[in-house]
Amino acid sequence: MTTTIDTPPSIGTAQPLKFVAPAKPVSDVGTSAWRVEEVQALFDLPFSELLHRAQTVHREQFDPGEVELATLLSVKTGGCPEDCGYCPQSVHFDTGLTAGKLMGVDAVREAAQRARQAGATRFCMGAAWRAPKDRDVDAVAELVRIVKAEGLEACATLGMLGEGHAEILRDAGLDYYNHNLDSAPDFYCEIITTRDYQDRLDTLARVRGAGVKVCCGGIVGMGESRLQRAALVAQLANLAPDYPESVPINHLVKVQGPPLADQPDLDPLEFVRTIAVARITMPRARVRLSAGRQQMSEAVQALCFLAGANSIFYGEKLLTTGNPDVAADMGLLNKLGLRPRHVSAD
Repeated sequence: MTTTIDTPPSIGTAQPLKFVAPAKPVSDVGTSAWRVEEVQALFDLPFSELLHRAQTVHREQFDPGEVELATLLSVKTGGCPEDCGYCPQSVHFDTGLTAGKLMGVDAVREAAQRARQAGATRFCMGAAWRAPKDRDVDAVAELVRIVKAEGLEACATLGMLGEGHAEILRDAGLDYYNHNLDSAPDFYCEIITTRDYQDRLDTLARVRGAGVKVCCGGIVGMGESRLQRAALVAQLANLAPDYPESVPINHLVKVQGPPLADQPDLDPLEFVRTIAVARITMPRARVRLSAGRQQMSEAVQALCFLAGANSIFYGEKLLTTGNPDVAADMGLLNKLGLRPRHVSAD
């Protein structure tokens, strides 16, 4: 039995989507299909009620005192042909960024070692490609093997994957593949014109089909409405055959060059609401407090942890944008009585 996602008349999905959401056991709050208006109703709850519900769900699934530390490294920077309106790596915008080649094995090994020594358990590699070629996938597979040899979980985000690519990465030991939906379907064409929403869904299906875990989230603060934020969460929560194991919630990082550089700031409490709604609708996922933390106060980050975030990107840079340094992060976790997650290497 499958259930399609109901979209209110006010949301016009410009691009036809082919995925369906499976009917799932009632025992898991996040495994039944979520209608957009149901997700919006969560956003509209009084703030204290929303956080109470999110924290209750969080405690049912996770140790509330544990936070996963993940490090993100740009292994191939700049020169991307996509026109994502938020991205400094696009060739369409003048950001002063120089395109580089894929990093070598030794450099990635050293970065993975530093990440492990700093306490990270997951190492994510990003490459600014629209879609990697076969030789690119083979090269990244070698980097995955290097990361795994250091005892870290391996994640990669390389753009759209072709047939067989996910299997090559899986065989190299890749644990997670990141491919964000970015936004609700009806808002997508406002920020990206060089690919379709369905392209993203197709890559996610290839990743799932290969047995690789999915890391998939979105970006808020790009000018979308609350209803569109609800529609993004509904898309994530209703992905078939299951919602992502990792859900990064990114706050727009504004850099000069891309058209979203002058976008008004999102209310910080609206960002916290987004974290809470993601936690309620996807209980078993690790909800990652991702890009934009450098601009957040410690109080806002603390509220995000209370709302169910249990993963952060850890290190001084996220691809090309800044991030709180290691000492600042450890100081904040200590203040809040939180501790890093530890995993055993296979």
